[in-house]
Amino acid sequence: MERRSAKRVVFARGYDAHMMAIDGTWQRACTVVDISDAGAGLRVDSPMSGLPLKEFFLVLSSNGFAFRRCQLAWVNGDRIGVSFRRPGDKGKYDVS
Repeated sequence: MERRSAKRVVFARGYDAHMMAIDGTWQRACTVVDISDAGAGLRVDSPMSGLPLKEFFLVLSSNGFAFRRCQLAWVNGDRIGVSFRRPGDKGKYDVS
């Protein structure tokens, strides 16, 4: 049973993207499995252990102009869920 309030778009083959640290110190290739206005489901094939995944950018275009600031929601094997942060969001991970 789907409990999300935002409608999701599911990509049959996935959509290639990159995860990048807020400070630019690391990046990983990932595949967007599904996405909505509120967040996304990602598949990450390279190791994530030791990376500060609390908050990062999801870069959706090759030129870097399309991106979303993300907050980690859950991890399940090579799949992670993220929620998108918006300017002015306040929460337990606020870094401002």
